[in-house]
Amino acid sequence: MTPAKRPEPGSKSLLDLYRLGVSLLEGRPQAGLEAKVLLLKAAALPEERYFAAPDSPCPPRAEASFLRLVEKRRRGVPLSYLTGVKEFWSMPLRVSPSVLVPRPETEVIVEKVLELSTREKETILDLGTGSGNIAIALAKELPQARVVAADISERALRVARGNAASHKVKRVEFLKSDLFSAFRGTGARFDFILSNPPYVSRAEWDSLPAEVREFEPRRALLAGDSGLEMISRLARRAGSFLRPGGYLIFEIGDGQRDRVLSLFGRRWTEIETAWDLAGKPRVITARRA
Repeated sequence: MTPAKRPEPGSKSLLDLYRLGVSLLEGRPQAGLEAKVLLLKAAALPEERYFAAPDSPCPPRAEASFLRLVEKRRRGVPLSYLTGVKEFWSMPLRVSPSVLVPRPETEVIVEKVLELSTREKETILDLGTGSGNIAIALAKELPQARVVAADISERALRVARGNAASHKVKRVEFLKSDLFSAFRGTGARFDFILSNPPYVSRAEWDSLPAEVREFEPRRALLAGDSGLEMISRLARRAGSFLRPGGYLIFEIGDGQRDRVLSLFGRRWTEIETAWDLAGKPRVITARRA
């Protein structure tokens, strides 16, 4: 997108700046919503105060901040990284470029665990926890469960720990681990192993939206030539860390279902698919025989 000439900060009203933001973001499907969200962020205002007095003057510092945010959004920086917040399971979570932006379709994993849970003292492992969205949601929904959240990225773990603290969730243990590396030789066994793993193939990478490809963490998205590198490792190794009858539950990408199902051998039973709200096969559940 061609850079727009940024107006000099002055004494514009909130409404003036909102209208300016909409014009600068013209062409985006949700230009009005994005302009409002960025304005509220820059001015540190709750929405009700904006609507109560839209003609109020905006302080020059907040105006300058708003214009910077709008320019970054025009360059494709994800809205959630600019606001620093993304909602998941009706919880506001802090996000940064160190973690994948949580998607609504990932809530299917949470729904599946709640469907299968006994509501007793179960153990849950969330691999590649990122912002901690899955682990924190389940810790809140299943107060008897012990939840372990692992990620290879220390930066991601810092974000996840902060989110757990802000939601007053103390029963999640955060560990640095490359898949199961932190659990080898420990005898650890879980009732649920969950993951939203990388599942984008090299061939698909260039076709991703620019704001995903250029700004979200590549390691959390790209999974080798086939897109199944991490999922294959999950299917091969998860059984060794599950209790008999335990469940492996993970997200998959478009068009991967049949290839993923072929990865499971006789060690697994009750292999099922759950669909997201768009009607796409999104989550695979397999039970250790």
